[in-house]
Amino acid sequence: MSSPTRAPISVVVPAYNSARTIAETLRSVLAQDVDMEVLVLDNASTDGTGDIVRSVGDPRVVVHRNEALLPLGDNWNRAVRLSRGELVKLVCADDLLGPGTVAEQADVLADPGVALVASRHEVIDESGRVLGRDLGLGGLLGRVPSRRLVATLVRRGPIDFAPTAATMWRRTGFDRAGGFRGRYVFCMDVDLFARIMRYGEFVGTPGHGASWRESRFNVSRTRSSLSKLSEMRSSNYQLRRDLPGLVGRSDLLAGDVRLVRAGLERVRVRSLATVRARPEVV
Repeated sequence: MSSPTRAPISVVVPAYNSARTIAETLRSVLAQDVDMEVLVLDNASTDGTGDIVRSVGDPRVVVHRNEALLPLGDNWNRAVRLSRGELVKLVCADDLLGPGTVAEQADVLADPGVALVASRHEVIDESGRVLGRDLGLGGLLGRVPSRRLVATLVRRGPIDFAPTAATMWRRTGFDRAGGFRGRYVFCMDVDLFARIMRYGEFVGTPGHGASWRESRFNVSRTRSSLSKLSEMRSSNYQLRRDLPGLVGRSDLLAGDVRLVRAGLERVRVRSLATVRARPEVV
C-alpha cells in the first residue's frame, strides 16, 4: 500500500540567541526523510545565531531576521506566517526531532478529519543527557475527539501533554484560530492547540517524536511558579468563553483544583527551603 499524498510541509524554528544549540536542532530537523521547507526566524540575535544557520548551506533552509526584538508570541506568529507549507511543525531552537517524526505526522494529517497530531517525547538537559523518556499524552493515544482533548488540556495543563516540537497542525487551523496569544507564555502552545480543535480531531502517536531541553535558558524559567499557575487559570477561563461546546464547567473546576493544589505544594516547598536555610525561623 502506498503512503498517502503529503501536503507541503514547513518546519519553523524561531531562534533568539541560540548559538549554543541551533546547529544540533537543525541537524535533527534536516535528518528527516521528507520534502519540506525549514524556516528559521532569527529574532534579532546578538550571538551569531543567524551566521550559524546560514553556514548550514542546505537549500531547504530559509532564514529570516527581525531587526528589532519581538515578544515571544509575536515572534512565533511571524515565523509561522512567513512559512509556505500547508502543514506546520514549530521546533524551538534548543529542541530536537526524533527520526521519522515529520513523515509520520504528515501521513496522519493526510486524513482531513484530523486537525492536530502529537507524539510522546523525552526530556534532555543542556548537555543532551536524557532525564526522562516516553513522556506526555497520558490517555490520549490514538484518535481522540476534540471535546476530550480540550477537556484534558484544561484539567491537566500543558506539562502532561506535549511540547510544540512533538506536534504538527494545519496552517488553515492556525490561521482560523488566530495564531498564538502572546499574553500567555507558559501555556501559549496548548492554548493554541485547544482552539485548533474546533476544526477536527486529535491523534496521539506512541513513538518518540521530540526531545524537549530542560535548560536555564528556557523562557518559562524566567516566570515564577505562581505566575504560571495564574496564567494557566486565565487561559482555561478564556477557553471556556471561546469554546463553550468543548470546555465545560466541570473541566474548569477540575483545573482550578489542580492549580490550587500545585500552588499549595509550591508554597510548602518554598517554606521548607526557607526553614532549612534559616532554622531560627521555627
